[in-house]
Amino acid sequence: MNLIELSMRRPVTVSMATVALLVFGMVLLNRLGLTLLPDLSYPTLTIRTNYPGSAPAEVENLISKPIEEAVGVIKNVHTVKSISRAGQSDVLLEFAWGTDMGLAGIDVREKLDIVQLPLDIERPSLLRFNPSLDPIQRLSLSQTVSTDASAKMREQQLTWLRRVADEQVKKQLEAVEGVAAVKISGGFEDEVQISIDQEKLSQLNLSIEQIAQHLKAENVNLSGGRLEEGAQRMLVRTINQYRSVEEMANTIVARVQGKPVYLRDIADVAMRYKEREAITRINGEESIEIAIYKEGDANTVTVAERVNQRLEFLRKSLGEELKLDVIFDQSTFIKAAIDEVMLNGIQGGVLATIVLFLFLRNLRATMIVAASIPIAVIISFNLMYAANVSLNIMSLGGLALAIGMLIDNAIVVLENIDRYRQQGQSVWDAAINGTKEVAGAVTASTLTSVAVFLPLVFVEGVAGQLFRDQALTVTFSLLVSLVIAVSLVPMMSASGTRPTLIESDQELYRKRRINVYAPVLSWVMWVFGAVAKGLHYFWKPILFGFDKAYRALASAYDRSIHWALRKRATVLSVAVMLFVFTLALVPRIGVELIPQLAQGEFVAYLRAEPGTPLQRTDAIMLQAHQIASNYSEVDRTFTVTGTGNRLDASPDRGGENFGELNVVLKKPVNKETEAAVMQRLRDDLRNLPGVQVQIERRALFSFKTPLEIEIYGYDLDTLKSISNQLVTRMKANDRFSDIQSTIEQGHPELQIIFDHEKAASLNLAVPEIAQTVVKKLRGDIATKYAFRDRKIDVVVRVDEQNRDSIEEVRSLIIGGTAQRIIPLSAVADIRQTIGPSEIHRIGQERVAVISTNLRYGDLGEGAKALQALIDQTQTPPGITIDIGGQSEEMQNSFRSLMFALALAIFLVYLVMASQFESLLHPFIIMFSVPLASIGAVLALFITGNTISVVVFLGMILLAGIVVNNAIVLIDRINQLRREGVDKQTAIIQAGENRLRPILMTTLTTVLGMLPLALGIGEGAEIRSPMAITVIGGLTVSTLLTLIVIPVLYSLIDFREMPVEQLPLDKAGEADAHH
Repeated sequence: MNLIELSMRRPVTVSMATVALLVFGMVLLNRLGLTLLPDLSYPTLTIRTNYPGSAPAEVENLISKPIEEAVGVIKNVHTVKSISRAGQSDVLLEFAWGTDMGLAGIDVREKLDIVQLPLDIERPSLLRFNPSLDPIQRLSLSQTVSTDASAKMREQQLTWLRRVADEQVKKQLEAVEGVAAVKISGGFEDEVQISIDQEKLSQLNLSIEQIAQHLKAENVNLSGGRLEEGAQRMLVRTINQYRSVEEMANTIVARVQGKPVYLRDIADVAMRYKEREAITRINGEESIEIAIYKEGDANTVTVAERVNQRLEFLRKSLGEELKLDVIFDQSTFIKAAIDEVMLNGIQGGVLATIVLFLFLRNLRATMIVAASIPIAVIISFNLMYAANVSLNIMSLGGLALAIGMLIDNAIVVLENIDRYRQQGQSVWDAAINGTKEVAGAVTASTLTSVAVFLPLVFVEGVAGQLFRDQALTVTFSLLVSLVIAVSLVPMMSASGTRPTLIESDQELYRKRRINVYAPVLSWVMWVFGAVAKGLHYFWKPILFGFDKAYRALASAYDRSIHWALRKRATVLSVAVMLFVFTLALVPRIGVELIPQLAQGEFVAYLRAEPGTPLQRTDAIMLQAHQIASNYSEVDRTFTVTGTGNRLDASPDRGGENFGELNVVLKKPVNKETEAAVMQRLRDDLRNLPGVQVQIERRALFSFKTPLEIEIYGYDLDTLKSISNQLVTRMKANDRFSDIQSTIEQGHPELQIIFDHEKAASLNLAVPEIAQTVVKKLRGDIATKYAFRDRKIDVVVRVDEQNRDSIEEVRSLIIGGTAQRIIPLSAVADIRQTIGPSEIHRIGQERVAVISTNLRYGDLGEGAKALQALIDQTQTPPGITIDIGGQSEEMQNSFRSLMFALALAIFLVYLVMASQFESLLHPFIIMFSVPLASIGAVLALFITGNTISVVVFLGMILLAGIVVNNAIVLIDRINQLRREGVDKQTAIIQAGENRLRPILMTTLTTVLGMLPLALGIGEGAEIRSPMAITVIGGLTVSTLLTLIVIPVLYSLIDFREMPVEQLPLDKAGEADAHH
């Protein structure tokens, strides 16, 4: 007993199984993760090493090079890059796609353990740059301050705000389920500073290192074990940790002539704050930034809702004087984008159902087919949960794309059942025979649609990661719809019917069984019938007009197919000319990696001249804020000056001369408005002197700029010369904007060059002198001080007045006695010079990187224009120039997608050849694919869309869809020929028989995708191009398939079809029908 007969004979069993799957699907729906994008596992690791006070050249030689050499041999490492800047090294590892990043991280840590690095640096940290690791929310903690408040009052206020953020807000939010980390930036961070008087220290013949070691030894509590006294047991503890700053200042550090010397005698001990690394402002007012990160598998929307609930409690506990505002919430855009996709799916389903009703003119039949949409979607949730697919704009977009396709199988089955009923067969026989006849065709058409997604596993780059979820959801829903079409549809079509007097006893028995087993279904159908009667007068004129139009179309098609079979050469010539014409249009359609999402906000990155102090950069950022806040479209701004403390801090964006201006636009906002505001702000910020500006939307897919020029060589002066030439030429071309070069104006340096002979004559060792200078200027963290349930740093160094100028540095005491001190100038030459601000390396070779955005045009045109500028530049020996950025990733993705498309077409052919048991008929059907490309290219050209990986996925999907119409048509021709009909008549009759189901499936698919193609709402930039590609290709392909495929069949298929021997009663029916 096959599935068709099982569903007819056991309707209750099938119904209960369906209900169970629906219930489980609804339950699991709430357990599916809700995110903006699929889990994009970027195969990238960054090794960050901080070496405060060191110059870029020392960072390169002492840190970056050794790490590069150690990690370059790790398995699956594709590229090793590094950025060496003042005080920090970032080594970026790019792995091959598909690499297990957990194991890769373990391999990297093993290599780092054996690298010999300077002893006085911090342990390297391993960072993952993954869009899913961006903070899901960013908060601002601030307090209104009067305009006449002094700088001291503002400083105290920011110190207090930072304490509140660290001690209250952070602890409360970290306790929220799903929150992985909370990072605080801005304000003033507490620190105990011990400012040493170096002259007094020299008189005591002590060093800063000795003072630091003494404090560390004093500030400790130790356990002395247990003491038993009588019946009591006590713990023995030495209490020696500092309980106050005053107690620390009273530490005895030496004895002179039997008298104690206290720390307060030689140093100023006070509670102050660390040197600031970041200044954050909300709408120009200085505040504290709180970045919230979620756990890897947590639901973004759910976590954000829990955080918002905790914020309500926090606001009450903090009081009205403190403002805790949400300045960025990723869940808002996610919910809007998800809701928009769901709305598009519902709208598409409604449109498809209306078209279906117009064709079938029967509400009951329409409801049977339309019911397959929600049933298939809900049951698909079970498979999505099993495959670990989350709800995101790609997976839900796949369901929305498939809405119109889900009813294709049901349409073909129901239409064929209806045709058998019109021939006089009983309900039971019509349901079984009609379904069996087209079961092979609908199975083949479904498998071809599914087969095109298998090659996506070979797609590399971000495209492969991005479209996995969409491919799986479409596959799941189509397979479920196939099962529904051959089980539930025939069962429901035969239920609820009443027997007539002329039917056989066996037929009466079968119908009674169905009536007994499906009373609920019959009642539902009766309700729909009553509603249909009520709407009869409303739909009657519409149905009359539609029926008249369809009859006219069918009549026109009948004339067209007769004409086409007589003028076969003309038909094929026109088809070839159309194909050649569209090929000529392809170069005029732009190309890009992935369309950017308009999120209603963007970021302006500003970089001042190297050496610009943090306070000066903050003043520049304040000017940028004032410019942006004057725009009527801007709702609020948020600035971060410096590196900050966020986990997602990019390796090439940071430092005291760097700032980030976040601009949020007023709702509602569209892509055009956002682009206009970005361009206006770009033009206005150019007026800021000495500032480089780069404006872009928040990156969701690739953290590279659209175009990058990589200039390889060793000599920095040569790299700078070539870089300056290219930058000048790029600035002369208005296509390029936000041009930045890593070979910037150098970073100011104070170089200390030791005279080894002088040092030796004074019995001083140069390494010891260097360490003394470092500890006096940079300072040394001696110990930790327990303050307000936290541990804060205790830093020891010379007082500020002895290190605030070049002359003071020359006067640093590096040795000698109380009677004869030795200044640094006695053994070293101190020079002020300009060194490199950053040193970039790729593949263990120095490189200058020029990055740029595009003011207009697409990525492909930009890459060509850039290559033309490179060709005009003369390069000396040893210098090579390459183009990278998103352009490089686009080429890699397109290459793998082209391979996937070719493989998809090959798999479709394999499926059809297996189904038809023929090599010829699938070959004829495959001509639908180039016919579809005509419509796809025309649709993209007319709508102004570019070719991207999204469009490529639409073409792959199209390859599996467009063959379905030809499959149904060729299958019917073969059936008629096997019944003894001659080829010419079979072609014409098959076209007449299959015109209605082909038009029905095409219109339902097209209208089902129409809301997606309109590009309305959040996230539409990704959904729209794919839907436009499919709609354009499917529409044109259907029109051409109905004409061109029959012509090709008549030309190519010369074989004689074996005639099946029909039973006598069936033969009579066939003769009458033909």
